[in-house]
Amino acid sequence: MLAAPFATSKEAIAASALFQDQRFTVQDNTAMLLLFALAGLTALIAIFLFKNRILQSRLSLLAAITTLAGAAVALIIAMQDKAIETATASIEYGFGMALPILTIIFAVLASRFIRKDEKLVKSMDRLR
Repeated sequence: MLAAPFATSKEAIAASALFQDQRFTVQDNTAMLLLFALAGLTALIAIFLFKNRILQSRLSLLAAITTLAGAAVALIIAMQDKAIETATASIEYGFGMALPILTIIFAVLASRFIRKDEKLVKSMDRLR
């Protein structure tokens, strides 16, 4: 997610803060970079917390929320750049646009199935 561009343009747009280098990436804004890096780190930490499923589920949801916040910041930044409106024909959206959506879907699914696994373990403990 940190390397894939959200959008690219065929030529540099001098009036645009985002497309001066022809690419709109996560590195264009510090807040966006921090949010997406935090989401990735949180998801990575959650993978190794398989002994504590409740904390693992919460961290997965936190990763989804942080990714959603990063996507919202990216959308706000893109909406505020007025030069994009005049050059929309030359802008091509990239694979990086779909990565936050996929991250949110997978994090929510992970949290859901972790909770389901926790319920199964608790039901097996009652049978013993």
